Amino acid sequence: MLILVMGVSGCGKSTVARQLCEALNLPFIEADDFHPEANVLKMKNGQPLDDSDREPWLQNLALELKKNEVRGAVLACSALKEKYRTTLNSLISKPVQIIFLEGSFELIKNRMDQRAGHFMPSQLLQSQFDSLETPKNAWTFDIQNDSATIHLQILEKIKTINENG
Repeated sequence: MLILVMGVSGCGKSTVARQLCEALNLPFIEADDFHPEANVLKMKNGQPLDDSDREPWLQNLALELKKNEVRGAVLACSALKEKYRTTLNSLISKPVQIIFLEGSFELIKNRMDQRAGHFMPSQLLQSQFDSLETPKNAWTFDIQNDSATIHLQILEKIKTINENG
């Protein structure tokens, strides 16, 4: 199973994805690790990425999904626009299962202001919300719940699907 945990910066993608990897014994792919230095510097300087910045990054992530297609993996990636998700799915035979972590601007900004060590400043959060296209056919989870609750809800959905074929 290939799973994409998506949403704006600060919504908890990496935390939820790591929990799923551990529970499902799947590799974890952190999209942030695939950003070229130029993208990281741009964000650190308070400049949002544009589509031309994201395209090579998304292509590399699509290749990583292809490498893990047989075994499965969990990718934590913002994947804000439909065309970004299309790129991620472009090299694999079956679409990834999208898990969308949804929350209010205020809640996520508060989380971002409290976290340390991440290159994405909270002043870029509005640009993420402006770019966000709510995914179709995704499992959507409200991040007002803690990550452990969301994790259990996702595992229950996976169990139900596996039982029903």
